[in-house]
Amino acid sequence: MILYLDTSSLVKLYVEEAGSQEVRDQVAGATAVATATIAHVEARAAFARKRRQGGLSEDEYRHVLDSFREEWPAYLSVDLSEAIINLAGDLTEGHDLRGFDAIHFASALALADKLESPVVFSCADERLKAAARDRGLTIPGE
Repeated sequence: MILYLDTSSLVKLYVEEAGSQEVRDQVAGATAVATATIAHVEARAAFARKRRQGGLSEDEYRHVLDSFREEWPAYLSVDLSEAIINLAGDLTEGHDLRGFDAIHFASALALADKLESPVVFSCADERLKAAARDRGLTIPGE
């Protein structure tokens, strides 16, 4: 099974929060874990925000960042092509999605199309889950 993680799910692997164990279980059952290249920047921004807001000490932040940097190359990274950007734009018109959510959604759809294989789409946003279901992606636990 190929598991696609949007940034909200990816962050749960590094910072303990609601849903972290579920995402770790999903990853353990996957043959490959994918995400869009933009998730690298989004995740780092989330880690830095948690540090600034007091959710991570400086030492915890450094550990999280080191782990993330070390593990990033193991993820199947979906590059943001013009086709994915255009599809993401189209998806915002058909679904009530924010921009980066649409980019993750389009990246997962492109990955499924390219690999001709089912992709399980992990995210926390209910609107994004509904859109993914509508387009035939599997949501973990369903």
